[in-house]
Amino acid sequence: MLRSALITDPARWNAPLAELPYAHILQSWEWGELKRQTTGWHPQRLAFYRGNELVAMASVGVRQAAGLKVMYASKGPALAYEDAELTAAVLDELQRRAQRMGAVWLKIDPDVIAATGVPAEPDDTPNPTGQQMIGQLQAHGWRYSADQPQFRNTITLDLTPSADDLLAALSQSTRRKVRTAPKKDVSIHPATLDDLPALYALYHETGARDGFLTRPLSYYQLAWSRFIEGGLAQPFIAEFEGRAIAHVILYKFGKRCWYFYGASGNEERQRMPNYALQWESILWAQSQGCTLYDFWGAPNVFDESDSMWGVYEFKRGFNGVVTRHIGAWDYAPYPPLYWGYTQVMPRVINYMRRQPQQD
Repeated sequence: MLRSALITDPARWNAPLAELPYAHILQSWEWGELKRQTTGWHPQRLAFYRGNELVAMASVGVRQAAGLKVMYASKGPALAYEDAELTAAVLDELQRRAQRMGAVWLKIDPDVIAATGVPAEPDDTPNPTGQQMIGQLQAHGWRYSADQPQFRNTITLDLTPSADDLLAALSQSTRRKVRTAPKKDVSIHPATLDDLPALYALYHETGARDGFLTRPLSYYQLAWSRFIEGGLAQPFIAEFEGRAIAHVILYKFGKRCWYFYGASGNEERQRMPNYALQWESILWAQSQGCTLYDFWGAPNVFDESDSMWGVYEFKRGFNGVVTRHIGAWDYAPYPPLYWGYTQVMPRVINYMRRQPQQD
């Protein structure tokens, strides 16, 4: 018999979560607080027990949208998905909670691998656990979501080989570029909270150059400082002649490390600071006892038409594995309301935006 309990004490969340299979930084206490403060998602943190044994955890964000309640477990729940009986029991409990709360939908996107390798290429390998999970979700009435908040695909690197073996496994071009920055007088060092303005300036410059939106400095001060202070994030800065020319910000939880943020200035790019930063990041993750490095993002479509193709080519030079997850799935306690929310509401909003404004 599975029972659930709400956890309201921060001291009872991160440590046990990190020990569970498929735990993710987006399920951490800090991430829930960040979302609560910046986007209005109020976390409900659930622990699931078989007897006295903790077997699953889920941080489920809840918020009002267009006057209706919606729920989202970002990269959760965390549990042993190989255990079909446990998976079914947790899904049932989450569904009952969504019904009791009158939610239009409950979205989950557990960090479960559907397949590895590039689709339709020789390395394309379905993952049995992921395929089983997809079947269970469909059997329980969940549907693949039209809204995918997180990257479905990424590249992961096994950190258990030695540093020398990892370096030897890089593509020839990437290995040469990793060695370029030190030869061109670029130094790399860990950053601190005092460096946050410099990190933001580079990130804003990168967004302007590459065409992605950046939020105000206040958001990143929360997003970065909370995790740095909690020992869950570490920035690195590449400098040339005392000036910051590039940076990365790594997030760490359990045995995994994620490359969440990266930026570079418009000058000195020929010194290849981004390659040296990635290599330093991999070495740092190894030193922290991490066994997996996640490059956080790969194309949805694996050809040059995808907007992420250039970033993908940079990442795959480090000889990681293309990893495709099952993605986000929605459960709709009240299907007509879900249909109205997902199909009709966007059309109404778009129509209203097209109407002339009245004084």
